[in-house]
Amino acid sequence: MKPRENLVRLKQFQVTEKRRQVSQLEMMIAEFERMATELDQQIANEEKRSGITDVDHFAYPTFAKAARTRRDNLAVSVRDLKSQLEGAAAALAEADAELQKAERLEERDGKTREPAREIPDRRMMIG
Repeated sequence: MKPRENLVRLKQFQVTEKRRQVSQLEMMIAEFERMATELDQQIANEEKRSGITDVDHFAYPTFAKAARTRRDNLAVSVRDLKSQLEGAAAALAEADAELQKAERLEERDGKTREPAREIPDRRMMIG
């Protein structure tokens, strides 16, 4: 295997790994947002059941307070994951550009290394 082929394979691996990371972050964000939506529904149901929507009211449901805290923590996590996603997407774009560059170099090297045409042996032509 030629050194350029090794470089291309390495870059392909890096791009695949970066894509996996981006995909994983996107899935985590979607899951956290889904969980936050479910908590919003649970909070609304609990407030409806108790008839108290004022968070500062002394009789505000403890479950709703806890659910609000969890939902707020999830929102913070989603913000953090989105910033990580931006970084991972940038790293993916950079790795993809490096892969394309390596592929172009390999392609160029492949064209310049094509086997030279064999020149027929003169002895064979005479005979």
